[in-house]
Amino acid sequence: MNKVSLSEQLSQIGEYWRPKVAAELNGQEVKLVKFKGEFPWHHHENEDEMFLALKGSFRLEFRDRTVELNEGEFIVVPKGVEHRPVADEEVEVMLFEPAGIRNTGNIEDEVFTAPSEN
Repeated sequence: MNKVSLSEQLSQIGEYWRPKVAAELNGQEVKLVKFKGEFPWHHHENEDEMFLALKGSFRLEFRDRTVELNEGEFIVVPKGVEHRPVADEEVEVMLFEPAGIRNTGNIEDEVFTAPSEN
């Protein structure tokens, strides 16, 4: 049982789109990540995922609409729903999702797929 400093953890992140596990609970991971630019379209076949904007704002694009997320706002993307995050400026985000899922879901991308931490 250790406290986590979000600002300290986020200050150690130097690459965009590379989530870092900040905590684990009940088979879930709390991840911190910085976004800038466009992420590839993808979906997660069996997992929901939550995006919480901590600092800055970004868009979560779906095939039929776009949702703007500002600081302190979150959204849960249901399993199987194709999406992509887009950030015009750097944004700091917390993700909550099952442990061990690939950040690019159903696709493998040599630039965006993060190495597994497990």
